[in-house]
Amino acid sequence: MRQRLNDALEVIKPIGWLVLGLGLGAAVVASLMQWRELAVLGVACVLLLVLALPFLLGSTAVSVDLRLQPERVAAGESVAAGVVVVNRASSRLVPTTLEVPVGSAIHRYGISSLAPGGVHEESFTIRTERRGVIPVGPAMTRRGDPVGLFSRDVVWTPVREVLVRPHLVPMESLGAGLLRDLEGVSTDAVSQSDLAFHALREYVPGDDLRHIHWRSSAKVMASTGESALLVRQYLDTRRSHATIVVDDRVGSWPDPEDFETAMAVAASIAVRAVLDEFDVSYVCGGHASTGSDGHLALDAVCRSEMGGRGVVESGRQASTMAPDTSLAFLVGGSATDFTDLLRAAAAFPPEVRRFGIVVDPSGNSRVTETGGLPVLHLAVKEDLGGLLRWSVR
Repeated sequence: MRQRLNDALEVIKPIGWLVLGLGLGAAVVASLMQWRELAVLGVACVLLLVLALPFLLGSTAVSVDLRLQPERVAAGESVAAGVVVVNRASSRLVPTTLEVPVGSAIHRYGISSLAPGGVHEESFTIRTERRGVIPVGPAMTRRGDPVGLFSRDVVWTPVREVLVRPHLVPMESLGAGLLRDLEGVSTDAVSQSDLAFHALREYVPGDDLRHIHWRSSAKVMASTGESALLVRQYLDTRRSHATIVVDDRVGSWPDPEDFETAMAVAASIAVRAVLDEFDVSYVCGGHASTGSDGHLALDAVCRSEMGGRGVVESGRQASTMAPDTSLAFLVGGSATDFTDLLRAAAAFPPEVRRFGIVVDPSGNSRVTETGGLPVLHLAVKEDLGGLLRWSVR
């Protein structure tokens, strides 16, 4: 009962409450003071409300399909969007209004009367300018009077999201931080001791006698009559894990654009790591992801915002979330305290290769090392690949 009452009250819009209050107030004052003009005003308000009620009559039974293609884009690209409305009722659809919120804007479309099974389609373009998340929807139909006193709104779709990624910086293979793993992937690197058997070769002085394949050696000696020993040769199986931690503290970024540069740096490293068949973990404030799917890290980059957590706490979370990290990148701004970078780096085990990256447009791109931590100072994000080319190897 209470829910029905709430639904009924939601039909009355703010201007409707204003007209209702004005009409009642005018009627009360007119009855007490015998003020004829106020009585006319009260009657006019009530009459306006009565005339608006018929616009609520009729049912709306439709299906609405909200389409976005693609849902992940780089900043500056466009998304082709559209809505398809189908009348599912057995009677003709009364003309109504369809609203689709897109970010802070609202797209409104007039839906004409549709026969049973009739289809109405609208298309529009979503333009992206900056990294972030653009909510689209929910799509809703709005049936009401032209004045806006009453309106019956029905939501037909959930909120969809367009994830806008930063522009990436081209980078060469990281090629470092490799860890042997029993479940790793085979590489082209030949090894004398691993799990992936590759071939047999002749014994040379210094080879481990445990890897001699005695049965094959005996067959060769029996067939050739010569003494020959064959040694097993393997392919390294390796799994690498790159972890990226970004300082989200507002005070670390004097210019918000520097934080956007850091997001581009983080996304570029994540994509390069996935191409190198690394697992990737990412932490920035309250947003974190881990796994071999590159979309997870990039989606987290899209959602990241400045806050107050800081790089130290994020680094500790990353070390716990990704204990098998082999390569760690700690990204901060020009105002990030260097001791915080060192404390964040100390959260990882000693065998992990750690790199600090400081976004500082006011300086020159260079590499320094302090406290055992190599630090890449980036004046522009395009210098990232060049600095990492020799720093990581």
